[in-house]
Amino acid sequence: MVNRPTLGKRPSSNDRGVSPPPTKRKQQSTTTSKAVATFFTPVSKKEPERMTWRVVHDSLLVGRYGGSAKAPLAKANKAQRIAALDFDSTLITSASGKRFGRDASDWKWWHNTVPGALRKLHGEGYLVAVVSNQGGISLRPDPKTVKSDQKRLADLKSKVSAVFTQLDLPITLYAATGRDQYRKPRSGMWQELLDDHDLEAADSVDLENSFFVGDAGGREAIPGGVSKDHSCVDRDFAANVGIPFKTPEEFFLQEDARPFVREFDPTVFAQKGAVNSATATPIRYSKTNTVEIVLFCGSPGAGKSSFYWRYLQPLDYARVNQDILKTREKCLKSANALIEEGTSVVVDNTNADPQTRASWTSLAKKLHVPIRCVLFTAPPRLCEHNDTVRALNVGEHTNPEKRAILPKMAFTGFTSRYREPQLSEGFQDIIKTDFEFTGSDEQRELWSRYWL
Repeated sequence: MVNRPTLGKRPSSNDRGVSPPPTKRKQQSTTTSKAVATFFTPVSKKEPERMTWRVVHDSLLVGRYGGSAKAPLAKANKAQRIAALDFDSTLITSASGKRFGRDASDWKWWHNTVPGALRKLHGEGYLVAVVSNQGGISLRPDPKTVKSDQKRLADLKSKVSAVFTQLDLPITLYAATGRDQYRKPRSGMWQELLDDHDLEAADSVDLENSFFVGDAGGREAIPGGVSKDHSCVDRDFAANVGIPFKTPEEFFLQEDARPFVREFDPTVFAQKGAVNSATATPIRYSKTNTVEIVLFCGSPGAGKSSFYWRYLQPLDYARVNQDILKTREKCLKSANALIEEGTSVVVDNTNADPQTRASWTSLAKKLHVPIRCVLFTAPPRLCEHNDTVRALNVGEHTNPEKRAILPKMAFTGFTSRYREPQLSEGFQDIIKTDFEFTGSDEQRELWSRYWL
């Protein structure tokens, strides 16, 4: 009689030729016991997040790590010393060697002395803060770029959190993402820092013993491989807020200072007399014809509209402006009507090239009136400076028409199209006009700061 295995049961066997079923590979858990404990801890008993974030005016990103919102003074009744530093190429650099990190993990300390130096500053009573331009980040909702914007923002937050966690001291990041009052060298981030720490009083900050460290110091190249700085905005920022400036090499490595140059310095124009509201000789402009067309030619920001309001509007010239009327055709139509009723007209546009100016000389010829040209000679960087001051300081005197800051292309486009006006184009005369600042001492001080 043959014994058969019970149906449904696997027969036992000692035959080693049959391999046992493979064992499952044990997965290494990445969840720490601390994380598990934290998960089950009541919310009321959990430690607060070490990194907190907020956004100011859809433009300024503020991230605070640890500590209380109010930084203690170094000594009672003494002004606070502030150590402010740039982020990229000052505290950290890319680990990959690329100019910009590939992602949130692509970073390393700029030098191994950086963490210790910052902890030492904190121990000495300095308020330590990071002040950084982050133009590649957008905080404004835009359906077309929302995914890429969120990715770049998340990368920045992750990187900053990792850096600050390693430092493990109370520190705040101020990151300017727009082309507004917060972007260095403008002092909006500094003002936000003071407001955050209740340091608004004039004597609450020890400016002489505070400082700013940044890599954009306007340093010239050194033969043999040391490149020049990409700009001078960090040095200019320090000058605007009134504190000493150091490069990372000077502060962390105690190297000697290198020569530097500023691409544009408004104080130079003041020293040369281009900006002198007290002693400048007034520009004389006289109306030589009963009815005439005056054509302005000059870059945006060269002072054309200010010239009109100061010299020509009191002489009852009407003004046509393409920024207001939107098209040249509407400007020509408006000017035609004004001339026919006996009113002289100022054409307040850039009128950079002969082809554009020909529309106006042809109109003057058709209406049998003289046409004159006022040529504004301000160089491009001065014009950019004027435009920025105007746009970021809306007021009755600085920006009565509330114009927004112009893109760089507005200035480069004018330069590429510009051809100097000639009498042969049909002008009765051409009056060259250098830029002249006019305004109060307070307005002059504002204009003389670094804005680019």
